[in-house]
Amino acid sequence: MRAAAKATGDTLRSATTSSPARFAVVVFLFLIMLFTALLSLPMAAAPGYRVRFADAVFTAVSTICVTGLTTVDIATTFSGFGKAVIFVGVNIGGMGVLTLASILGLVISKRLGLRAKLMAAGDSNPLRAHGGPVNEGQTVRLGEVGQLLRTVALSTLLIEGLVAIALYPTLVMAEINPLDALWEAPFYAAMAFTNTGFTPNPGGLTAFADDYVLMTILMTAVFLGSIGFPVIYALWKNHWHVRRWPLHTKLTIITTMLLFFAGAIAFLSLEFNNPATFGAMDAWDTTFQAFFLSAMTRSGGFSVVDVGELYGSSLVVGSMLMFVGGGSASTAGGIKVTTLAVLALAVWSEAKGRTSVEAFGRRIPSDVQRVALSVVAWGATLVALSTIVIAQMSKAPIADVLFDVISGFATVGLSTGLTADLDDPAIYVMAATIFMGRIGTVTLAAAVAATSRSQLYSLPVERPIVG
Repeated sequence: MRAAAKATGDTLRSATTSSPARFAVVVFLFLIMLFTALLSLPMAAAPGYRVRFADAVFTAVSTICVTGLTTVDIATTFSGFGKAVIFVGVNIGGMGVLTLASILGLVISKRLGLRAKLMAAGDSNPLRAHGGPVNEGQTVRLGEVGQLLRTVALSTLLIEGLVAIALYPTLVMAEINPLDALWEAPFYAAMAFTNTGFTPNPGGLTAFADDYVLMTILMTAVFLGSIGFPVIYALWKNHWHVRRWPLHTKLTIITTMLLFFAGAIAFLSLEFNNPATFGAMDAWDTTFQAFFLSAMTRSGGFSVVDVGELYGSSLVVGSMLMFVGGGSASTAGGIKVTTLAVLALAVWSEAKGRTSVEAFGRRIPSDVQRVALSVVAWGATLVALSTIVIAQMSKAPIADVLFDVISGFATVGLSTGLTADLDDPAIYVMAATIFMGRIGTVTLAAAVAATSRSQLYSLPVERPIVG
């Protein structure tokens, strides 16, 4: 019996340490099942409500994958216990399961072993998930993983704590009961920093549409959560000396800001005369709400205007912003801004006739370019397949389906209203889309692949016609 148990333990240990990507998938599935069970408990439902199994599964997936899409009203359907479960779940999902496991290991053992560092590094950099050779020029080196994990834990606690403290007086001034504000403030802080977007009060942010202080605090928390822990670590380590920033940090910050302003300008231009959204607002309100919507489509998930009332052109812009998402190793989803930046630089280099892709005095190797292209291809394929299946099941307008599917894939949480009206089979398809979007297309591909084989030969070159 003891020998069998030891053999089983060795098998599990080998499976998890040899492939961090597979381990991520297994742990995410386990957590989803655990939180589904917790949210299915009678005590998780508000008085007079019963949480259906499909809704519990979807809420658990949306919680662990920090998405924010929901088939029920979180504020009225779940009890205090249910909301506490969701609060814990989004923090686990936001920090990353592998990162959290490594933090616990660091706390218990006071140090990290090589295997623990490899798993933590895989969570902070998808390129490590393949288990192959890793460039020494990565943003976070293996020897720095311990410091990165401390940064993850401390930054999460510190940022959420400061955001909660900043939100409390604004909630009280918005006529929220001071006792209710004591738990709503940390709830909003967690939902903002993890880029989830669940709201604890009925009606969501609509009641705070004119509270620019509260909305600015939420935007700031969403931004900090979306840039990624490696970027936060680099900013802390280099004390804001721009010249010392790693290439990853520069690409993330620059691309994030470009998309933020480009999205706001697009929404402002397209929606300023829409009476159902910005048309009834004055110039200041319209400008502010355009920036807020741009920030939230990057993965925040909060909304003041009714997304279902946006023009079709604005839905397309929102879909594009959501598909890109936030920074790598962040609480945001999407293909990530660095993926877009790398591909844009590759296109620019090709147009200029350069043999290598370069930025800020650094050369971006071909393996990074291949991963970026793979991420976009996998993401587009998943979105297309999910859109076709859900559109066929629901018979809903394709624009609404595409928007909600991309919102799920990119773990954003904005919805045209379609998700709440889906039947159970379509709910499960959307949940699967969220799951695959959260664990990462590269991680998913690495987990599905049985082994990584080295090819000791190369075939003759032949150039097909492209374009």
